[in-house]
Amino acid sequence: MVENMFELAVRCKLRFPFKGMVSAEDLFDLSVKDLDVIFKTLNAQAKTINEESLLVTKSKDDEILRIKIEIVKYIVSIKLAEANERLQAKERAEKKQRIMEIIATKQDADLATKSTEELQKMLNELD
Repeated sequence: MVENMFELAVRCKLRFPFKGMVSAEDLFDLSVKDLDVIFKTLNAQAKTINEESLLVTKSKDDEILRIKIEIVKYIVSIKLAEANERLQAKERAEKKQRIMEIIATKQDADLATKSTEELQKMLNELD
């Protein structure tokens, strides 16, 4: 389904309302807030189209609008997942750094408990 949406976006040269018009590939360069603005604009258009009427028939434009909304939602979900992944990676790196600092402190404490003779022996082994 996703591939089909993007294939349709490319084939139909879909444009999205943002400071003029932007293409589907430009959406990946926008922030989540900017994408939300686009989503709200498209969603307002969809609500206008979906108002009850006795004369309304679904058209190709309605389907294009639905696909545009789905593309924006998909890109937002990817961006949110990537942001979450970056946050988790940062937290893991910080935790790893803390553990390494604690290990170094414990090694220093262990080293400090050794006798002068043991320390001298260890020093001589390093040369």
